[in-house]
Amino acid sequence: MAGHRWENSLNLYRAAFVQLQPIMNQLMQSRWLPIVLLTCSNVFMTFAWYGHLKYKNKPLLAVILVSWGIALFEYCFQVPANRWGSSRYSPYQLKILQEVITLSVFVVFAFFYFKTLPAWNHIAAFICVIAAVAFAFWPAK
Repeated sequence: MAGHRWENSLNLYRAAFVQLQPIMNQLMQSRWLPIVLLTCSNVFMTFAWYGHLKYKNKPLLAVILVSWGIALFEYCFQVPANRWGSSRYSPYQLKILQEVITLSVFVVFAFFYFKTLPAWNHIAAFICVIAAVAFAFWPAK
């Protein structure tokens, strides 16, 4: 009896997977999915890399271990973002997109977490990175 229930459940999961497969294939071809996933990845990365700066009295080993734990979630978003994004973008385009996303996430993070705004030279540097994105997507031919 229990085996029969398990088989029914398995068949339901198989049927759902078959129905979701075309939707997943379409989603993986989306130009926006890598950008959304890279943004999620960068939120975790920013907390892993900079969140501990408010806890300078904590032991370094503890901070490293917590950061590694947070970085695991970063990689859970970043790896699929680059894997699926590579069907739509070149590796150079993905990297440059990631950099502008990183800076955008960091500006928001720094504002809310550290209560700081970028100085004029930081804004100028940010504009240069945005220009790099424009050049990366400019047709090569």
